[in-house]
Amino acid sequence: MIRVLVVDDHPVVRGGLVGWLDAQDDLTVVGEASDGSEALAAVASLQPDVVLMDLRMPGMDGVTATERMGAAHPAVRVLVLTTYDTDTDIVRAVEAGATGYLLKDAPLPQLAEAVRAAARGETVLAPPVAARLVSRMRAPAVEAPTPRELEVLAGVARGLTNAEIGRELFIGEATVKTHLLRLFAKLGVDDRTRAVMVAVERGLLPGPGTASHAP
Repeated sequence: MIRVLVVDDHPVVRGGLVGWLDAQDDLTVVGEASDGSEALAAVASLQPDVVLMDLRMPGMDGVTATERMGAAHPAVRVLVLTTYDTDTDIVRAVEAGATGYLLKDAPLPQLAEAVRAAARGETVLAPPVAARLVSRMRAPAVEAPTPRELEVLAGVARGLTNAEIGRELFIGEATVKTHLLRLFAKLGVDDRTRAVMVAVERGLLPGPGTASHAP
């Protein structure tokens, strides 16, 4: 029997997954958890073969829990099951050591097969996720924003003008504009609002804000 731990902060989703997996002849759900901290404790006490892991949960998120499981319990396979398929989420999960990455719209039979494959140590990726990873690998390397450029963009996200950002960072308004224009090129955007959105999507900024459109 393949021992499975189900981690999800939504009780209804968790209950549906548990019911389906337990109905399989070769799978047994040995426990449930609603966040990363509970998942770590459950892994230590229950010793599952596969952890079905949600990514975004209150408290400790799925990526952090996956990293810590990999360090403390390297034999346990983590299979991410989430509604999110952004590049940032996918890369963070894979880098944390996840064996697979599936989306919650996957058919239940496919999910059961993915759990079996993960238990065998095989990599399991939803087709959209695999396509994103391949595209990311093929994309030409892009120069990363500098810390100063990100400080400027953080000011934009807070709704500050160029002059206000300059006063806060002790730089000239023209320098602020130069930083923004370089950022636009690096992020592939042409206005302030889009720059903030892309930076948040890539995990460069913690959250979106409001901004005007002129650089």
